[in-house]
Amino acid sequence: MKDAKHFVVEAVMPATPEVVCGTWLSSAGHAAMTGAPAEHSAEVEAAFSAWGGYITGRTLEVDQPTRIVQAWRTLDFGGDEADSRVTIEFSATEGGTRIKITHDELPPHGGQYEQGWVDHYFTPMAAHFEE
Repeated sequence: MKDAKHFVVEAVMPATPEVVCGTWLSSAGHAAMTGAPAEHSAEVEAAFSAWGGYITGRTLEVDQPTRIVQAWRTLDFGGDEADSRVTIEFSATEGGTRIKITHDELPPHGGQYEQGWVDHYFTPMAAHFEE
């Protein structure tokens, strides 16, 4: 898509890549770390949802505990807009796990999600993993 948005956000979580990645791929874990209902699975081609169905998609690739690739959309996407692509990478670093989220193939209004990853994922995740 010619006008697609792209961005990268990163944060460090105080837990191992195995724990952070495993939590991301678990329905109960994902809900606990974000504070919102979620349905997730480590199975490739499995459908997922987060934030009570506001986010939906399919898991395209899983290489635990280092990488997840998902087709991703929100209720804000128009019916004619294709799914975006989210690549989540987990790597061990001082202080825990560096999470790098690369969000590609977004529709023109997709820039809003950059801060959304920080506010609705990284902030509650940091609190969750610090417990």
